[in-house]
Amino acid sequence: MRSTPADFIDRVRIRVEAGNGGDGCVSFHREKYVPRGGPDGGGGGNGGSVILKVNPGRNTLEALHSQPVYRAEPGQNGGSNGCTGRSGEDLILEVPPGTVVYDDEEGIQVGDIEKTDGTLVVAQGGKGGRGNASFASSSNQTPRHAEPGTPGECRKLLVELKTVADVGLVGLPNAGKSTLISKLTAAKPRIANYPFTTLHPILGTIKLLDGSSLVIADIPGIIEGASDGLGLGFDFLRHIERTRMLVYVLEVDIGDLSAPGRTFAALREEIRAYDAEILERPYLVAINKSDLCDDDEEREMVLEDFRSHADFVPPEDIFMVSALEAEGLKPLSRRLLQLCCGVEDWQMELDAAQD
Repeated sequence: MRSTPADFIDRVRIRVEAGNGGDGCVSFHREKYVPRGGPDGGGGGNGGSVILKVNPGRNTLEALHSQPVYRAEPGQNGGSNGCTGRSGEDLILEVPPGTVVYDDEEGIQVGDIEKTDGTLVVAQGGKGGRGNASFASSSNQTPRHAEPGTPGECRKLLVELKTVADVGLVGLPNAGKSTLISKLTAAKPRIANYPFTTLHPILGTIKLLDGSSLVIADIPGIIEGASDGLGLGFDFLRHIERTRMLVYVLEVDIGDLSAPGRTFAALREEIRAYDAEILERPYLVAINKSDLCDDDEEREMVLEDFRSHADFVPPEDIFMVSALEAEGLKPLSRRLLQLCCGVEDWQMELDAAQD
């Protein structure tokens, strides 16, 4: 099945086949006036391996989705006159950062590319067999056997992408996460004024003065029951695993002051059911759409009601913002830089990021 340009492919199943090693050769030296030439059969070449390699410019697995089977080149057989067969070339498959590979039949992890030097061998090429020249000895001067090459590994793989970001924005659909990330960074997500959820993570960056950057991901909206597989379920939650900290984006509802508090509890419960360790990471709370409040008094009422439902959240980590009107974003950005990057000179860094 071909994917369209709008598709975001973050999970594919493929079969990888490394190249077989070449067979060793049985041969004896033949030359005029040399009637008893010795064994000169060369060894076979090694088969090529299938290797995944990080390409920072990729953000989906769409390239792997284009075909179901990938084969590396086999090694060539050995030849006479001590000629060793040519080794097969490795097959390099480019993947995005954050790729994790599982054996699809055994259900075990083959490797996590974030824990490597940027490459991961997923199918090892076969070894070339030795030619008969390698078996010559004082007691066996005319060996008439050689080794066959060993077969390359063949595996069925499940390849998954887990977003790599410093900060993950989490919230219900239509909470304003897409608008928020577009104002905090240069990301240009699809934005609409009706309830829908982003179907894939959107990444944006805030560049810092030291040349580094803060990567923020708009995690697809979590719905109640996601940890049980409802909606896109685990496809949502999987992308939270790589983040260093979270920002809960909650929506103001003037008709129901307790809505942000209930939403916050529901989001945390879904994350807890998926992986409780994620709740131990630093987090901030952004109560969005403050522009819906008529005045400061209403905003304070919303804040007070939230604090009554979540009194364990430090006051300095709760922000009333309007992503639409770009209000309250600087204090939020400063706190993000402080917690995630250890930045103390907030204003200089923030001004540089927003230039």
